[in-house]
Amino acid sequence: MHQIDAVDLFCGAGGLTAGLLKTGISVRAGYDIDLNCEYAYQTNNKGAVFVSESVESVEIEDVAAWYRSDRIKLLAGCAPCQPFSTYNQGKDTSTDRKWPLLYSFEKLIKGIKPELVTMENVPDVTKHKVYHDFVKGLVDEDYHIWEGTIHCVDYGLPQQRRRHVLLASKLGPISMIPKTHAKPKTVKQAIGKLPKLAAGECDPKDPLHRAATLSPINLKRIMLSKPGGTWKDWPQSLRAVCHQKTSGKTYPSVYGRMRGDEPGPTMTTLCYGFGNGRFGHYDEDQNRAISLREAATLQSFPKTYKFMPPEKITFKAVGRMIGNAVPVRLGEIIGLSIQRHLDELAKAKKAD
Repeated sequence: MHQIDAVDLFCGAGGLTAGLLKTGISVRAGYDIDLNCEYAYQTNNKGAVFVSESVESVEIEDVAAWYRSDRIKLLAGCAPCQPFSTYNQGKDTSTDRKWPLLYSFEKLIKGIKPELVTMENVPDVTKHKVYHDFVKGLVDEDYHIWEGTIHCVDYGLPQQRRRHVLLASKLGPISMIPKTHAKPKTVKQAIGKLPKLAAGECDPKDPLHRAATLSPINLKRIMLSKPGGTWKDWPQSLRAVCHQKTSGKTYPSVYGRMRGDEPGPTMTTLCYGFGNGRFGHYDEDQNRAISLREAATLQSFPKTYKFMPPEKITFKAVGRMIGNAVPVRLGEIIGLSIQRHLDELAKAKKAD
């Protein structure tokens, strides 16, 4: 393992940090303004310090101080993706205060001059000027750049998630490691061994393995839902008013059960709700949406990962952390790519 110090900007609950730590990268600090994430970040990622400060206002010198002089520096940043998301197509996001965050990230890169940089976001980030300005800024600073859209199922994540990843190095050409999984990991493989629950129940041994309650009509709906099916399978009397309109017929994925023999859908901040997407449990003996623990597991968080003290857990707060997180497995793949990059440079230097 190469001696690398990292700082994780927009760290959230620590998905990227946890993945980097698995590959031997020493993550020294994580920055985020969401104080709900502090407990999760520091409880699970030993040695990494949570700093509640905006990337827009943090001083370059303060971030630079986390790096040790004898280590390779990695600056990682996964800016909030909402302005770039397909969910916001057609909406005016020009006033969203998240827009300038990539420019703030770029400013820190130019001030600190780390040998290595990584960022990830939704694929549609590449459609926006701020992203291309960010890449140009790296080129102007003499970074070698690899960028591409990653299908997370190709790397063992049991989820149909696509993310745009950028790797940059001042040391030489860098790239993502090849696909690690020819066969996708399924939902059943990921969560099939967790204890069974009914809607509204919580596992007494795991406070995060809890399922949201269902209204009487939604309980009837999920009991008639087949894995991979849609609300179109229900009798007319159970269909939502919006779905009976012509405009609503184009949204078949809400109120759906996952398929156990396929990867799950992309986890969102509302992944605990049956009506918010295809988040119904695949097992027809379990008439409920997936639990918070199941959602976290589909995001490749370890089954022991703690997000909040048990007495403070809420679906909204933890769901937001899970949905906004970089999957731990993706963080691990990024870390492995960086370690391979440094291995190749070391071999080339030795050969010379």
